[in-house]
Amino acid sequence: MPVDLAAPDPASLHPVAGVRLGTAMAGVRKAGRRDLVVMAFDAGAAVAGVFTQNRFSAAPVQVCREHLARAKGIRALVVNTGNANAGTGADGLARARRSCRALAAQLGIAAEQVLPFSTGVIMETLPVERIEAALPAALAALAPDGWALAAEGIMTTDTVPKAASRRLEIGGRTVTVTGISKGAGMIRPNMATMLGFVATDAVLAPALVQPLLCEAAERSFNRITIDGDTSTNDSFVLVATRRAGHAEITALDSAEGRVLAEAVGAVAEQLAQAIVRDGEGATKFITVRVEGGANVDECRRVAYAIAHSPLVKTAFFASDPNLGRILAAVGYAGIDDLDQGLIDLFLDDVHVVARGGRRPEYQEADGQRVMKQSEITIRVCLNRGAHAALVWTCDLSHEYVSINADYRS
Repeated sequence: MPVDLAAPDPASLHPVAGVRLGTAMAGVRKAGRRDLVVMAFDAGAAVAGVFTQNRFSAAPVQVCREHLARAKGIRALVVNTGNANAGTGADGLARARRSCRALAAQLGIAAEQVLPFSTGVIMETLPVERIEAALPAALAALAPDGWALAAEGIMTTDTVPKAASRRLEIGGRTVTVTGISKGAGMIRPNMATMLGFVATDAVLAPALVQPLLCEAAERSFNRITIDGDTSTNDSFVLVATRRAGHAEITALDSAEGRVLAEAVGAVAEQLAQAIVRDGEGATKFITVRVEGGANVDECRRVAYAIAHSPLVKTAFFASDPNLGRILAAVGYAGIDDLDQGLIDLFLDDVHVVARGGRRPEYQEADGQRVMKQSEITIRVCLNRGAHAALVWTCDLSHEYVSINADYRS
């Protein structure tokens, strides 16, 4: 069961002018489930993407990078689940390109105007002929209100679809931001097996789409981890269809730019947190905040050391206040001149460690009370500067092992 996360209400997912979505059952890996999604954009849309930094990147990631670099104007995305098309060599690249050609032929556009995405099992041949056969059904289903079904269609080990939407006003016009994501395991995005797609009809200067995307990724998908593994397929895409009708936004630091950036960032953050809440076998949603650092980088290193630690994560699953494990993670995070005598540690409102040692007033019963909650905040104060960083993670349960041991069954 996901942690305090329900499937989105389709009525809450506002259509974005210039975007249509369609799904189909292609039988890529299993019959009888939505596993193919097509997104089509009106001419004039501006599209940007950030992708995994895993050097063993999947074939569709490589093709996406190529097509975006050619700057011919992206008009469509094709997404399949059940097969990652990663670790498949030249044949995988050929199959990813073939899926682009197949969709392009039916839409009357160039293959370079299509971005392919895949997620699922690694090192298996992509059955591209099944994708080709199902494309007409996905295209026939294209509709502006297809977000909810698309969120379902990109799921793998997810237990609920993930989607979010916002409406705001810019220049007297209503602007929409809507997005979907998937991911539950093999999660430690390092952007630049999660996928995220966000669209807005804001009239944003095309040159600003990539910087806005990077800003949103930094506050959302780059702050989550489930198991510390960076996928071969991580991708986050932002589409600006420029259909809202207000004056063009030409600077992100303008009043209009800041309002839009906040909305896009909020949608991305909600989608990223949903991935953690639906982490494979998760029972706890954990916020790790490290503050008082000499710089942001060292705060993030400490936060991720805690969030990645199997010992910390299993202790939280068991609600066992064995909190020395957190201090150990702080110590091996790589801060060479760390003064342990300055460190404070809190679980929510419970002050556990003061100036590097167990606080005399701390009682294990208080720590256990917090650890039994479904949502918990770990706060570490390094007390060596004014910088801070935030990471979201989850616990590690028996179910995580079972899901991943049986994944291909």
